[in-house]
Amino acid sequence: MARLSLDKGKEIDPLPGSQGPSTVQLAVGGMTCSSCVRTITEALSKLEGVSEISLNQLGKSASAVVASASLADSLATLIEDLGYEAQVLSVTPLAASQAFKRGDRRTIALEFKGMRSITEDMAEAVQKLDSSLTVEEPHTSDPPNVIRLSYAPDPPAFTIRTLVSSLSQRYSPTTISIYHPPSADETALKLYRKEQRSLLIRLLVAVLLSIPIFVIGIVYMSLVRESNPVRRYFQSTAWAGQVPRGEWILFILATPIMFFSAAVLWFLWRPGFFVSLGVSVAYFSSIAELAISARTVSNEVIHVDGPTTYFDSVAFLTMFLLIGRFIEAFSKHQAANAVTLLGNLRSSEALLLISERPPSSSFEINDEKSATSRLNPKVETIPTDLLEVGDIVRVPAGASPPSDGVIVSSEPTFFDESSLTGESRDVQKSKGDQIFVGTINKLRVVDMIVEAVEEGTMLEQVINAVRQGQSKRAPVEKVVDILTSYFVPVVTALAIITWIVWLSLGLSGALPADTLSSSVGGWAFWSLEFAISVFVIACPCGIGLAAPTALLVGSGLAAKHGILARGGGEAFQEASQIDVIVFDKTGTLTEGNEPKVTDVVVHPPPSSTSRNAEDVAVWDSRVLGIVLQLASGSSHPLSLALRNHLQDRSYSQSSGSEIEEIPGCGVKGNFHLTNGEAKAKARAMLGNDTWLSEHGAIIGPNDADTLQRLRQDGKSVVLLALALEESAVFTVCAFFAIADPIRQEASPVVARLQTQGIETWMISGDNQVTARAVARSVGIPSENVIAGVLPNQKAEKIQWLQTLPRLKQGRTWYGKKVSSSRRKIVAMVGDGINDAPALTAADVGIAMGSGSDIALSSAHFVLLTSNLRTLLTLTDLSKKVFRRIEFNFGWATVYNLITLPIAAGVIYPAGHSRLSPVWSSLAMALSSTSVVCSSLLLRLYKEPKFEDVGSSLKEESDNRC
Repeated sequence: MARLSLDKGKEIDPLPGSQGPSTVQLAVGGMTCSSCVRTITEALSKLEGVSEISLNQLGKSASAVVASASLADSLATLIEDLGYEAQVLSVTPLAASQAFKRGDRRTIALEFKGMRSITEDMAEAVQKLDSSLTVEEPHTSDPPNVIRLSYAPDPPAFTIRTLVSSLSQRYSPTTISIYHPPSADETALKLYRKEQRSLLIRLLVAVLLSIPIFVIGIVYMSLVRESNPVRRYFQSTAWAGQVPRGEWILFILATPIMFFSAAVLWFLWRPGFFVSLGVSVAYFSSIAELAISARTVSNEVIHVDGPTTYFDSVAFLTMFLLIGRFIEAFSKHQAANAVTLLGNLRSSEALLLISERPPSSSFEINDEKSATSRLNPKVETIPTDLLEVGDIVRVPAGASPPSDGVIVSSEPTFFDESSLTGESRDVQKSKGDQIFVGTINKLRVVDMIVEAVEEGTMLEQVINAVRQGQSKRAPVEKVVDILTSYFVPVVTALAIITWIVWLSLGLSGALPADTLSSSVGGWAFWSLEFAISVFVIACPCGIGLAAPTALLVGSGLAAKHGILARGGGEAFQEASQIDVIVFDKTGTLTEGNEPKVTDVVVHPPPSSTSRNAEDVAVWDSRVLGIVLQLASGSSHPLSLALRNHLQDRSYSQSSGSEIEEIPGCGVKGNFHLTNGEAKAKARAMLGNDTWLSEHGAIIGPNDADTLQRLRQDGKSVVLLALALEESAVFTVCAFFAIADPIRQEASPVVARLQTQGIETWMISGDNQVTARAVARSVGIPSENVIAGVLPNQKAEKIQWLQTLPRLKQGRTWYGKKVSSSRRKIVAMVGDGINDAPALTAADVGIAMGSGSDIALSSAHFVLLTSNLRTLLTLTDLSKKVFRRIEFNFGWATVYNLITLPIAAGVIYPAGHSRLSPVWSSLAMALSSTSVVCSSLLLRLYKEPKFEDVGSSLKEESDNRC
């Protein structure tokens, strides 16, 4: 792993740092329940240098952070030593960036089909093709005919296409293509198919052999008349002692079932241990009974009524268990295919437009001359793998973009983005708008410039987020692990006690002598049937599957409705119990992306400066130029509004330096002002009045009155303060009122949340007056408004809300009020850099999809659409998922609590009827299968209708009037 070994015995050093901390992805086969997950996790956690271990039972995958990439093979070896299948899928350095942008180095793997391996000469020759090419270290799972390269694309001169073309000519007739190692989802699919195929073969053998066992052991030895010659033939002793001829046949037929069909059920000290132990006890006790009968000498031909062994039970027990396992495996596969379905949205081919020169950046899409030169380009169909950032591709009507990009065509079209956002409404896309892989062009042909490839696309980020979320377990699963860990010793003890109790009752004479169906083996064998039934029916697989199956289906449903559950099971559990939702103002309750400047006030120049009309105009131009430069250094929506308002005009440019954004406050910088030959330094601050006041800025009384009036209208005010001398104080020179339209759905969504008993709060860095005006318009009480806070203070306020006790009446569960003394569960909804600390501090961090990368990475859930209606879907779906977990857990627990006593024989005294091992196996299989099917029923979920939200708000308004 440490070096790339080549055929000539020499080695190529890997890139520096490749042996640093890395994330290892593995495919793991053979995991059947939560006990398997616990076993593997505990074993891996004991390895030095291994941390952040995460296993996805239904996804058949595992991931861990290792101190060195060389540990990857050790993880796979350890898992295999535990009796599971393991394969290293990928080893990714933690420092590696997933997103690929123009100008970045790109790492690829090329497969030379037709060659056995890559020689050193080939590697050196490939590296000499371009100065930017570097041979990378291979992954342990790479075939020997694969070489990994990193390079810096320089389209059109040097791209992946030119590289593949050059290599194909040099090494003709070898076929060269980009190599994609099997993904976790593809490997899981193969493992599921392998598991189902193995189970099906074993099941077919069990069924084929069970048919004659049923005919001989049940029909002819029990059901037909005693005078039937066939029955008398099978019941007559033969070969040895008093063993009936039929028992020998049952033994011969049951043995392949025991050692082939039932072999897949053999587990060591796990919940499945009960199943294998039950089958084993039934088989080997029958062998013992057969041996006892064979040693009994008799000179007469004896006819024995009915089978005296459990060979028929071994066959039917195994058959029913395999039927249950096969249905369970199929259902798990259906529950785990959410990521696979998302992956099917990828396009395999792209229509590349060949022109003299592609645009150098996405800004060139506004260059009409460049666009005209591409009116009639040559179109070439290429694999999507061969696209580079900056390529121009054509997207026909009805097709999906092969990568993420920006439209360069002049005519608008409509795209169906429901696969990513859950929104069924088509979205209009015009020149300069972004389009994504997995969406569908609904109207006309458009051309686009590629802005992201491979892992950088939105679809791949969605898939990775869903996959990571599915591997994060809910706290309730840890409780289930603790419970199931006690099952093996407890049930083993219960089975032994059951056997001892019934044996004691038989030997003491408490049971009638005619209770024994056969004299062979006596009370010991008769009592053993109860113990076997207890072993078989007690398997807690249903309890272990209660949470992971529901969470897996839930995360897939969330992705379908435009919600990424990055926090996995824990996030779902917390979201199902939310008491308080805190909204950020700008970009969350308001549109954020299109705020408008409504008022501009620039104060006259200082008294020391001439105030004639020409000088005032120069001063205004200089001030506005400073504002534009400062606003360009910020990503805040208010800065965007200022840029949009000022960028189409020309201003006196002042040389700016050290421009720095202070999150939650504003932007500051230093400027050199020129007035003829005179030059002066000025410090500038653009932001809110609180921040400016902290730095000594003077706000006159007239300005204060104007600011108050604007804020009462719900407008945000941004002020510019300048210090014209090094020692001078800051003076407000201009201010701008910005109106950010409130989202149309904000008020109904807030009203619906309040009717559900969820408190709504708003937190903002804006001033108190503006914040309360916005809160009032959406229905948030004024006392629930926290304004004028910095980013770190937002996190502190979230933590303060978390310390508050819940309402005394508690929450409503299944129509009943449940009291609780625990603290409040607080959710934060935000979109900006300044929201990241609060999103991290909240129990449930919810980021709007239009937000900053930092906000998205800090959140537990990401709403791919900016529509707040998705928030209602999130809260509703979380409750549905967690209630399904509760139902599954309750059902499986009650099922076991009821069937265990029945298997132990509590109803036997009532009518001398007991649950045989065969029926116990069927009951156990139904337990696991019913839990998986219950989780699959979540797929029938329908999101709440927004019309209902509007009507509930209207009714509430009418009642107030």
